[in-house]
Amino acid sequence: MKLTLIGGGGFRVPGVYEAIASDDAPVRIDELVLHDVSQSRLDTIHAIVDALAPRFQHPPRVTTSTDLAEALAGTDFVFSAVRIGGSAGRVADEHIALAEGVLGQETVGPGGLAYALRTLPFMMTVAETVRDVAPDAWVINFTNPAGIVTEAMRAVLGDRVIGICDTPIGLMRRALQAVGGAAGGEVTFDYVGLNHLGWLRSVSVDGKDLLPRLLASDEALESIEEARLVGFDWVRALGALPNEYLFYYYFAREARERIRSSDETRGQFLDRQQSAFFADPGDDPLVAWQRTLHERESSYMAESREQDEERHAEDVDGGGYQKVALDLMAALATGRPATMILNVGNGSLVPELPADAVVEVGCRVDGDGVHPLPIAPVSTEMLGLMAPVKAAERQIIAAAREGSRDRAWRAFAAHPLVDSIAVAKRLVEAYRARFPEIDELLG
Repeated sequence: MKLTLIGGGGFRVPGVYEAIASDDAPVRIDELVLHDVSQSRLDTIHAIVDALAPRFQHPPRVTTSTDLAEALAGTDFVFSAVRIGGSAGRVADEHIALAEGVLGQETVGPGGLAYALRTLPFMMTVAETVRDVAPDAWVINFTNPAGIVTEAMRAVLGDRVIGICDTPIGLMRRALQAVGGAAGGEVTFDYVGLNHLGWLRSVSVDGKDLLPRLLASDEALESIEEARLVGFDWVRALGALPNEYLFYYYFAREARERIRSSDETRGQFLDRQQSAFFADPGDDPLVAWQRTLHERESSYMAESREQDEERHAEDVDGGGYQKVALDLMAALATGRPATMILNVGNGSLVPELPADAVVEVGCRVDGDGVHPLPIAPVSTEMLGLMAPVKAAERQIIAAAREGSRDRAWRAFAAHPLVDSIAVAKRLVEAYRARFPEIDELLG
């Protein structure tokens, strides 16, 4: 089988390669094509995967291409993980928001909406090219903001594009471990939300919900990063475990102030770190990559922790999005069923949201595709966050599709982390001034 990785010059690509080349990989990829607009970055990543190849019995053949149609032609799977504007763009996303006194974070709030405006035109080109040169391919999207990008691409590719994220399944895994694992029993769960905004509302073994027992135990909650982020008292009040990104909604003021008072934002850290890596990976790019990766993962969401608190080892080494992508590919390709948490079309799952909206829910995947699992009704409290965020997402998709500045303004104004329509308008104009591609898109 052929896999095309859009964003093949990305820093985390060697981790994807390790997953698909592993001797115990659940599906065998024979050909891996790395696509990127930067040949120099492709060359660096290619050198790293070449160094990794001798470790595996059946490494895939790896080629690179800067031509999108060439890279996608005849592929079986497409994995998308691109960053339009690079890490420098992320820095601007963060700082323009902070300058207006609102949260500056990569995918949450105004930073995520600006990121979407830069990203959607390219991702729609990807969708149209897949439709034309690889119509039977499955597209697995991790390009952020993943929910927005997946929803937009579905207009071209329908159910054959699926959004993934590693945070929900990581939460599910930690919750199950905290209550002693499945011990051979049948595991079921109820997870609902949007990308980077969701809740685990039950986790059952053989029909018995073990979440109440988990929530009652300080010892069990200590092993759950999400519970540590928002506080044991809050998860008990909710009766659910939130996705870690809900920290930015539940503690928006505190998160903003921690980011503003830090020596550098997350984007600045990554820009400095990865610019240095790609500028000079040294004589052994693999060793340099491994060292840089560990520093990157250890500092993830640092603003959500106290200054002297280190990220737990189990939260750093969780398998990552590459494992989610590989499990999804394996279920679709082999027909061996898998249960996952994915970004898919809503249909009637959450009747309060549009049927064609993308939601993040538990799904069963097999050779016939992705089948969302039933969920319990969503509480008004949770809908109170989901609905305005989804409204903002849909307005930003419309803004990109129509080239509408007013739609962009409405998107920023609708988001619950933007507290003024005047601020929303200034944000749109500031992002237009900083990014020529946004200015051109919105006219």
